[in-house]
Amino acid sequence: MALGTKKREARKSLRQSGWITLDGGFAARPCMVEDISPSGAKITVADNNTLPAKLRLALSRDTRSGRACEVVWRRGKTCGVKFVR
Repeated sequence: MALGTKKREARKSLRQSGWITLDGGFAARPCMVEDISPSGAKITVADNNTLPAKLRLALSRDTRSGRACEVVWRRGKTCGVKFVR
């Protein structure tokens, strides 16, 4: 493997609506899940500037089924998150 390259897990293109909730928050904000892998996802949000470093991502309006995430990169309205415990 070349120096500086990381082996990424296979990402599955999704383009599915998702929901973001912030720390202990009840207000679910819509997002678009562009792709997903076992370790993270790429999402697009209406306003990236208000997105905190930690959030919860769900693929249904029932956000209790979601997974805890940390934002690892941001580009415009798109950002990458990794799943955490």
